[in-house]
Amino acid sequence: MSTGLIVAGLGLAAAGFGARYVLRNQALLKRSIEAIPGGAFEKYYRGGFDAKMSRREASLILGIPATAKPAKVKEAHKRIMIVNHPDRGGSPYIAAKINEAKGFHGIE
Repeated sequence: MSTGLIVAGLGLAAAGFGARYVLRNQALLKRSIEAIPGGAFEKYYRGGFDAKMSRREASLILGIPATAKPAKVKEAHKRIMIVNHPDRGGSPYIAAKINEAKGFHGIE
């Protein structure tokens, strides 16, 4: 029984020292992560939707060039709607914008 208490005490001590290390070096760890080039969020568009959709915005929403062929538009629309469909937990507003972008490219 005393062996179990010793092991539990050593485990708690190790967890405490680990937490202390992380808390003391949190600022250093944060700066190190931010210094890594090519972060995960650099490729995302910063900004909201325009009041009236343009061809550029429709292309950004679908992730295709403005001069994409209809087959490419349909493929991009399907891929994005699978992820953002309201029946699967997606936003109805985002789904409407995706459908509007598809319509803007002349695909019904």
